[in-house]
Amino acid sequence: MIKCNVTINGTVSRAATVRTNSEGQSFICFTVKATIPAKSGAGKQVEISVSMDGEETDTTSYAVGARVEMQGTLTFRKRSDNLYLNFHAEAVDFAPVSDKDSITGDIEFRGTIGKQVEEKTDKKGGKYLVFSAFSTEKDEEAFAFTWVRFIRFSAERGTFLAPKTGITAKGKLELSAYLDKLNIACRVEELAEWVKKDNNYQTQV
Repeated sequence: MIKCNVTINGTVSRAATVRTNSEGQSFICFTVKATIPAKSGAGKQVEISVSMDGEETDTTSYAVGARVEMQGTLTFRKRSDNLYLNFHAEAVDFAPVSDKDSITGDIEFRGTIGKQVEEKTDKKGGKYLVFSAFSTEKDEEAFAFTWVRFIRFSAERGTFLAPKTGITAKGKLELSAYLDKLNIACRVEELAEWVKKDNNYQTQV
């Protein structure tokens, strides 16, 4: 599970249309493009599929080229080597203060740590931890894995913080691009063990 509460600043790239869910309730769909900064070189432009409660009368403002700032929930969907961004908007501002593309906010994660947890030292001698973990979802008959890189500015670690261990984590979302690939990262603020056979039990650290 990866869920992010974020603010997105971008440009409408596909005008809004109206759809109806299985319960007969109408909602609007449109697409927003935004450029994710790169560690070096050019950034990566991503298309974000947006849904929002609304009806036909609400679609006129969502013209292609309109600048928007949106608050809501961002999720990721992995299919083969492609990572898709889906966003449920709670609010949209058509007169954002900034004209700079951005996706900022918090991330919640539940998944499994990868091969190693590294302890590193910054320029001032401070210790911090770096590791990657993956979230799993079913993709037809196979499984898809979405990786997130974590950095914790503390050397404190519980015994559970080890390869192949399940974790839940919360922190600041950081998106970046490298070689035209989107990277997801989290600056950890909360970290706990996820015991898969009993999800209600967590060990805090």
